[in-house]
Amino acid sequence: MKKKSTVIMIMTALLVICMFLSTKECKAMSQTPFSEHGKLSVQGTQLVDKNGQAFQLKGVSTHGIAWFPDYVNKDAFQTIRDWGGNLIRLSLYTEEYNGYLTGGNQGELKSLIDKGVKAATDLGMYVVIDWHILNDGNPNTHKEEAKKFFAEMAEKYASYDNVIYEICNEPNGGTSWSDIKTYAQDVIPVIRNFNKNAVIIVGTPTWSQDVDVASKDPLSGNNLMYACHFYAATHKQEIRDKVQTALNNGLPIFVSEFSICDSSGGGQINTEEAENWMNFLNQNQISYTKWNLSNKSESSALIKNSNTSISGWTDNELTDAGKWIKQQLGN
Repeated sequence: MKKKSTVIMIMTALLVICMFLSTKECKAMSQTPFSEHGKLSVQGTQLVDKNGQAFQLKGVSTHGIAWFPDYVNKDAFQTIRDWGGNLIRLSLYTEEYNGYLTGGNQGELKSLIDKGVKAATDLGMYVVIDWHILNDGNPNTHKEEAKKFFAEMAEKYASYDNVIYEICNEPNGGTSWSDIKTYAQDVIPVIRNFNKNAVIIVGTPTWSQDVDVASKDPLSGNNLMYACHFYAATHKQEIRDKVQTALNNGLPIFVSEFSICDSSGGGQINTEEAENWMNFLNQNQISYTKWNLSNKSESSALIKNSNTSISGWTDNELTDAGKWIKQQLGN
């Protein structure tokens, strides 16, 4: 009898241990970046999570959603999350061919934004809505259209605590920080009418590189970050020095776009400089998104041009840039 009781006790104990491990495993499997970190905010130069702990967003940016709409899907984003990513950036070009303001179907493009936001949200990921100015150069060129767009987005996603707004991708063509600041001072309040605490990313002069200039005359307001973009084969220590100056001046930086090739989006890859950049970003816990989620025939694309799969890519289906970012996200 005593032996039987001992066996029963051991079996009961093992059952309890198994149930505990099972519960723990289930919890780990069900946990998402958003469920763990929640609503983000900016403290000093740092993005922080709901617990006030420094938090680094890392993920990928789509190419122009007008041209590569198929990659805006839940399975694709799930693949990025499986790699270790927690962020998707949705790029809405404004002036380029079939852009939002140059012949693109605005209803369809906004539907793609919505599809992307909801897919990221379902996966517990964070998502950037990117007003992707490029050929327009100065964001004030389409300021009224931007205000209307962001009013609609901010109202629609007011309850989505995972949504981040990027109000001007890459000001260029001699656009000054004063120009950008004027634009931001008009657009930010439109978002704040519906969401007082959303994180907002503001572009900086010279294709979002002159963060040091912005740091000398920053905007007023809460939860604002400033974009720095780099392409590792072109932009090296001199741009990291600009970022360091900005950080020293108290400016919070968000690398909302980068790649490991040259600034054309094509050309040779420079993994040595890319590693220098990643070490710098990780040391400073600067958030980033890698350009770009597409199979475009260029070295910055993640997917090989010959491949038509829109999710679940094997290493053989990835470009060198795709394999590189997969490794980085998994670290």
